[in-house]
Amino acid sequence: MDEALYGPTGFYRRPEGPAGHFRTSVHASPLFAGAVAELLCRVDAALGEPDCLTFVDMAAGRGELVSGVLAALPEKVAARVRACAVEKAGRPADLDQRIEWRPEPPAGITGLLFANEWLDNVPLDVVETDEDGTARLVRVTADGEERLDTAPLDDATRRWLDAWWPLPAEPGLRAEVGQARDEAWAAAVRSLERGLAVAVDYAHARGARPPFGTLTGFRNGRETAPVPDGSCDITAHVALDACAVTPGARVVSQRAALRALGVASGRPPLALASQDPAAYVRALTRAGEAAELTARGGLGDFGWLLEPVNVPVLVTELLVDVADDEEQ
Repeated sequence: MDEALYGPTGFYRRPEGPAGHFRTSVHASPLFAGAVAELLCRVDAALGEPDCLTFVDMAAGRGELVSGVLAALPEKVAARVRACAVEKAGRPADLDQRIEWRPEPPAGITGLLFANEWLDNVPLDVVETDEDGTARLVRVTADGEERLDTAPLDDATRRWLDAWWPLPAEPGLRAEVGQARDEAWAAAVRSLERGLAVAVDYAHARGARPPFGTLTGFRNGRETAPVPDGSCDITAHVALDACAVTPGARVVSQRAALRALGVASGRPPLALASQDPAAYVRALTRAGEAAELTARGGLGDFGWLLEPVNVPVLVTELLVDVADDEEQ
């Protein structure tokens, strides 16, 4: 999986970039970058407006999110921002020169680290219960052929499964071992000296793990078999609850987070159509984009894992009035 995604001829090094195969919230609407910019401003205020405020865009693709955030920031904040894009692919030729392009996040960050759809592409192992109900590693060849390993699971894998994704002893059940993702996220959070780390991804919680896993592929805008040959994205939903590092960590839905950051999907008043038709059309477009970003059964179901590090406010204060879905 690692070679297929990030090797010399891997999917994420292809010239068309991820946007050539699928849309993320970043591509769906500039409202998303605007909301992240608003969150950065709130983190800035909570940190006392430091001289250097760092924004890190993890798994930056071609720099779409970090570019949108810079464009949406007030000038007085943008003037103090150090913008970093973290990506294994090469730097786009037309990227804003203010943006640093790095393979890893810088150390000692004061600010906001934002990882949109990164963890779902951190390579992981898959296990499946055999005919006796024993969990075995799934081995996959480059052409997609699968077999179950006969060797017992190692202790670390077994401990992670017992803690976060216990499998009943029934044949054919699957789990995706998130230990590598936990470690990758913990390393990212450690790069923060003060601020907030946010991971955004399709997610599931311990009480509702999918019985057959979620591993799949995407190519040219369509779901496909996750064949590890570099021709397609290979992705699996994330056990965000297992990733959490700090005592103040919280997982909320994207729907709740974006609403708390001012992304509203309400239809504009009809009276505006006669008073200012152009403004009405703009407001209607904005409402449609907001509805897509917060939709149930779609992008709104993404999980946001929020990890505060040495910030003198709670997550609930950074995301004013954030609430669980049932309270929306």
